[in-house]
Amino acid sequence: MAFAVRAVTQEDAGAYRQAPQNVEAEQALLGAILVNNEAFYRVSDFLEPNNFFEPVHRRIYQVAGELIRANKVASPVTIKTFLPADLAIGDINLAQYLARLAAESTTIINAEDYGRAIYDLAIRRSLIGIGEDMVNVAYDAPVEQTPRDQIEDAERRLFELAEVGRYDGGFHAFESALLNAIDMASAAYKRDGHLSGLATGLDDLDRLMGGLQPSDLIVLAGRPGMGKTSLATNIAFNVAKAWRGEIQPDGSMKTVDGGIVGFFSLEMSSEQLATRIIAEQSGVPSSDIRRGRITEGQFSSIVAAAREMQKVPLYVDQTGGITIAQLAARARRLKRQRGLDLLVIDYIQLMQGSSKRGSDRRVQEVTEITNNLKSLGKELNVPIIALSQLSRQVENRDDKHPQLADLRESGSIEQDADVVLFVYREEYYLKNKEPKPGSPEHLAWQEEMTKVHGIAEVIIGKQRHGPTGTVRLLFEDMVTRFSNLAREDTLPAPYGS
Repeated sequence: MAFAVRAVTQEDAGAYRQAPQNVEAEQALLGAILVNNEAFYRVSDFLEPNNFFEPVHRRIYQVAGELIRANKVASPVTIKTFLPADLAIGDINLAQYLARLAAESTTIINAEDYGRAIYDLAIRRSLIGIGEDMVNVAYDAPVEQTPRDQIEDAERRLFELAEVGRYDGGFHAFESALLNAIDMASAAYKRDGHLSGLATGLDDLDRLMGGLQPSDLIVLAGRPGMGKTSLATNIAFNVAKAWRGEIQPDGSMKTVDGGIVGFFSLEMSSEQLATRIIAEQSGVPSSDIRRGRITEGQFSSIVAAAREMQKVPLYVDQTGGITIAQLAARARRLKRQRGLDLLVIDYIQLMQGSSKRGSDRRVQEVTEITNNLKSLGKELNVPIIALSQLSRQVENRDDKHPQLADLRESGSIEQDADVVLFVYREEYYLKNKEPKPGSPEHLAWQEEMTKVHGIAEVIIGKQRHGPTGTVRLLFEDMVTRFSNLAREDTLPAPYGS
């Protein structure tokens, strides 16, 4: 059988392109380090041995770094002891090559520029590797891997590549930190309510917390039935409803007030969440909405509420059993595509770590989740509200007010959280203790129920940058709505006083 032979074109030659690299820059930098070890500290914050293209250069840089960190001198004479004696580079031996590196070195002043050039080329090679892997997996994907899984994996690898070795870290002058603090105070002074963070719409809570602070991990915990999901939903909608943005000179949109909200609803579907918010905004009980037991006037209220909700920048992800890596990838994508000012997760115990683990390793898995949530908040510079269940030991106490020790897998959650909020409603427990009607105890029970009816407590159990304390809110059970409770100092004076 004859095979057709085609001439190699210029396009074919392009298929055999060499990987991006600059051996001369690597030689110049290594020579600078061997001549003046201070050059190593100019690049060690971001440059790793595997960033070098030549394997010999990787080994030289690694050994030089080990010697310098051990307070020893790294020079052509001392370093060759720790390298293979039979190592040859082309037609010269190791000792000759090290001497040539020192002779042709750059100055220490240029060391960082050379290091950045080497690092940037390494990033390009890594990008090529990720791209090749994406192509190969797409051509021959495993049965259990969906295209969406591959996209999320590629996003994760790209983000890790962007973060590892960033050379904008290290020490900064305290002056820049002071300027940032002053800018934050100025923004708080100009903003409605004079808050440095996002306003929750609950005045007394904002007063104690100063709003939701960027990069904070805020854990909102409570026993089932306390209304923690309702409170998180109320806060999320209040923030989104208050959103106002301004277009910047570069065409990007900057949030001026309120915020764009991402809501990971791991327990409820997006329809259930929407029904809750409609009930809250329209004042029509969600149970009546689901059963269709509504009047014409109530239906008009629902339609009006729905129209207003369509304009609100609130985005819901209802994927159940999501992993922390998937959640982070989707949050980054939302930030990049639409913007993001607040992230809400309902709830921690329904999330998974990066790998499948047995129930005996659940504490370690939750530790990984909370660590990653804290890192994600700092990375995106947004507050994260993460809901958490409380252990059943609360039910065994006479005083059922929650404490930090009641957090399930509490070690990591309590440690990583910047703020811990507990939701508590005395009415919930008292309602289940109703005595026999007509008895003397029943009258006392009714008086107690009257005192606590519709009252919820939000207990600030921990706050890194503010006081702890308790905030009393009004809770309307039928429409799952939290709102401000009238304070005595704001009530009108009694008639005739």
